[in-house]
Amino acid sequence: VQLLESEGGLVQPGGSLRLSCVASGFTSGFTFDATFMGWYRQAPGKEREFVAAINMQGNSAYYSSSTKGRFTCTRDNDKNTLYLQMNDLKPEDTAVYYCVTLNAYQHPEDWGQGTQVTVSS
Repeated sequence: VQLLESEGGLVQPGGSLRLSCVASGFTSGFTFDATFMGWYRQAPGKEREFVAAINMQGNSAYYSSSTKGRFTCTRDNDKNTLYLQMNDLKPEDTAVYYCVTLNAYQHPEDWGQGTQVTVSS
């Protein structure tokens, strides 16, 4: 599976940014709309951490405590695309953000190349 994230960027504190991720290359028997998807991030000097995940239908998403209420994860199964709308960004949100597929145990399996998001004034 190939996961291609959109370009991140530099955002001021309190600002917003939307990331997208286009998925392709699913092998036979697997499709985007039958795959849980999610986002992880890695800040400088820290380990990768869970950000958000969404079910196959796109009608249920869950978030880390640090992003809940500010970030919204959605998907468009017709376009094989996952989104992460990030609002009220804080400097501590600065990280490389990764799009992932999630297996039946909700563990990440396939990773995108990552996109840098920097929150700074």
